[in-house]
Amino acid sequence: MLVLGLQGSPRKGGNTSNLLTTFLKEAEKTGAQTRVIEVAQKNITPCRGCGYCEKKGFCIIDDDDMSAEIYPLLRKADIIVAATPIFFYGVTGQLKILIDRCQAMWSRKYIFKLSDPRAKQKCGLILSLGATKGKQLFDGVNLIAKYFLDAVGASFDCTLGYRGIEARGDMKNHFEAEKDIEQTVKSFISPLLKRKKILFACRENACRSQMAAAFAQYLAGDKIDASCGGSEPVENINPDMIKVMHEKGIDMAFRKPQSIETALVEQQPDYIVTMGCGEKCPLVPGAERIDWDLPDPAGKPIEFMRDVCDEIEKRVAALQADL
Repeated sequence: MLVLGLQGSPRKGGNTSNLLTTFLKEAEKTGAQTRVIEVAQKNITPCRGCGYCEKKGFCIIDDDDMSAEIYPLLRKADIIVAATPIFFYGVTGQLKILIDRCQAMWSRKYIFKLSDPRAKQKCGLILSLGATKGKQLFDGVNLIAKYFLDAVGASFDCTLGYRGIEARGDMKNHFEAEKDIEQTVKSFISPLLKRKKILFACRENACRSQMAAAFAQYLAGDKIDASCGGSEPVENINPDMIKVMHEKGIDMAFRKPQSIETALVEQQPDYIVTMGCGEKCPLVPGAERIDWDLPDPAGKPIEFMRDVCDEIEKRVAALQADL
């Protein structure tokens, strides 16, 4: 499982960075994979307010780090942790630009009526700090977080906010924060790590294994931590596969093929379900192997893709019942 940190402060090594680092290190102790986006260091073009995403489902800006890196990571994450100091009772400008660009994800959810497969179990947390001690210090951040996390398919679960943090290094001496983080990680991350880890594997990681992983996330995300990979991964997922999954209301946007080896580095599975890669799928010690005899729908008519999609959905539902 992936815990994604959004470091929203423009300061390197400051209190916000320290707070997020403490949280992610605690998450790593439990066995979670973590990733940090240093928002101020990324090339993120501000939203143009052009309405393109509301018509097409994608942002018209496709040549910056949002499109190349951040959208896929927001989709891949099981838990999103946004960290920000208080700037005029809100988030930093750098983080706000990233949030504004998530209008494309809002459009896919509310205009195109598509569901992120991970949405039922995806959690969202806010880490924040400010120099003053007012009761309303975090109200603006909480309101922004509510709508941002909803747009990216995550629940808004809690805010860890700390007042009176001004001088560099203040957070390092805030021992209450360490206790808060330990308890929060225990509450939100540890239960997700108890899920059965299943790697779905096929040849290209463009059709069958992508559908199987998405169905597992959508139907049984509370029981299954699903990933996928290919023995010979291609550059992009199959557009017909995207269409048939959209017919079922499941959003496959921002997903990218990857190798089986990459998937294994990220997570050691309890089960490997193969769909056509045969002897090219590696044997993983301790992982039970299940072979599904499914034809490759690549290059076939879209009706054939629909049939394979339906069969995969049935098999994932049966696998969920067995687990």
